[in-house]
Amino acid sequence: MKAFDEKPTVAEVVSSGIAQRVAASANHYNLHSPPRKLQQLLDRSTVHILPRWLGFAVCLALYGLRVYIIQGWFIVTYGLGIFLLNNFIGFLSPQIDPDGDGPLLPTSTGDNFKPFSRRVPEFKFWYTSIKGVCTAFFMTFFSIFDVPVFWPILLVYFFALFFLTMKRQIKHMIKHEYVPWSWGKKSYAPGRQVHKIRK
Repeated sequence: MKAFDEKPTVAEVVSSGIAQRVAASANHYNLHSPPRKLQQLLDRSTVHILPRWLGFAVCLALYGLRVYIIQGWFIVTYGLGIFLLNNFIGFLSPQIDPDGDGPLLPTSTGDNFKPFSRRVPEFKFWYTSIKGVCTAFFMTFFSIFDVPVFWPILLVYFFALFFLTMKRQIKHMIKHEYVPWSWGKKSYAPGRQVHKIRK
């Protein structure tokens, strides 16, 4: 063990300086790496709901235009439609299934206000949907994914699947009396009297 008054050797000084520069460089890379920048961008976009969904609509329209112009990749489009439908059903479904064991949704108006808790939150729904559209768009550049198929059959099958799935989801909503969106607590107009129950 060295005494406190001993000076470090040249090799120790050089190695500690290199270690500090390497650590600073790694820290700089971690702060400015592409995944970190993407996460910062996504974090900032969470409050901008309308612009995010407009961007999704533009991406979906560009994908539809590309498929229309190249007249192919219909099986990829069908897969994208099933993927988006699955995400949408998750967005409409409650986090805790009322048919299973666990806490139930409020059944009377006297219960405390509890906002609807989704199985797939809005941001995750948007993010996975836009990743799906971008992936499908990317797949249209490779001919291996252009499987020859009679597209009207896929279209009819997709619409049948969509209507049957939505019918089942709406029946589930009616049965368990929930609405998949909430606007907050009920508020009363100014000047309107609220009658209190006296005991």
